[in-house]
Amino acid sequence: MATPLVVSEVFKSFTMHLRDGIRLPVVNNANFSVASGECVVLGGPSGIGKSSILKMLYGNYAVDAGQILVDHRDRIVDIATADPRAILDVRRHTMGYVSQFLRTVPRVPALDVVAEPLVARGVEAAEAKDKASELLARLNLPRELWGLPPATFSGGEQQRVNIARGFITTHQILLLDEPTASLDAVNRRVVVEMIRQKKEAGVALLGIFHDEEVREAVADRILDVAQFSPRKVAA
Repeated sequence: MATPLVVSEVFKSFTMHLRDGIRLPVVNNANFSVASGECVVLGGPSGIGKSSILKMLYGNYAVDAGQILVDHRDRIVDIATADPRAILDVRRHTMGYVSQFLRTVPRVPALDVVAEPLVARGVEAAEAKDKASELLARLNLPRELWGLPPATFSGGEQQRVNIARGFITTHQILLLDEPTASLDAVNRRVVVEMIRQKKEAGVALLGIFHDEEVREAVADRILDVAQFSPRKVAA
């Protein structure tokens, strides 16, 4: 599919249960798509709803209305109405996600954390670990850390594990939530090149990048999320 991700008329609000059930609107009538080989960057000030959009697309947040259409294994799945099993299958095979924070099982070595998404797709463990090793080396994570659990790492080291885990698969859609936020200049350049290679491979990327240099290097277009916001947020 030339356009593997289509968002149509999506609305989202949160209910504030500690404030008498007040409904706080967050996203109002979001409409956009991401084509294969394109990197679209969500733009706008903090609090405008950028991360909420990514979480809705990944199925972490339910939507109030609208469609999130994903080309998944030769059929269209609407994330907005899909059951949990279907969403997990989309995550396993079609849509990857790199968040700002690494969440892993305690005591699992970094190499296994990175390799796990491939193993979950049926790749032999040895082959998956070889690929994981390549990515960790490329991201300049010291080899002596590969056998240690990432919970013991610095923020920048954890983020490099997080990026390697997100980029190891051949998902046709990749969501990126501030992937370079904790990285030094050298590793930011590595990630920029990794994103370019994903684009060349036909992956559709949707991301948040507050680093202006990175944003300009990877973005094919910037989508102003303010147009979907029902409220004004100060920059």
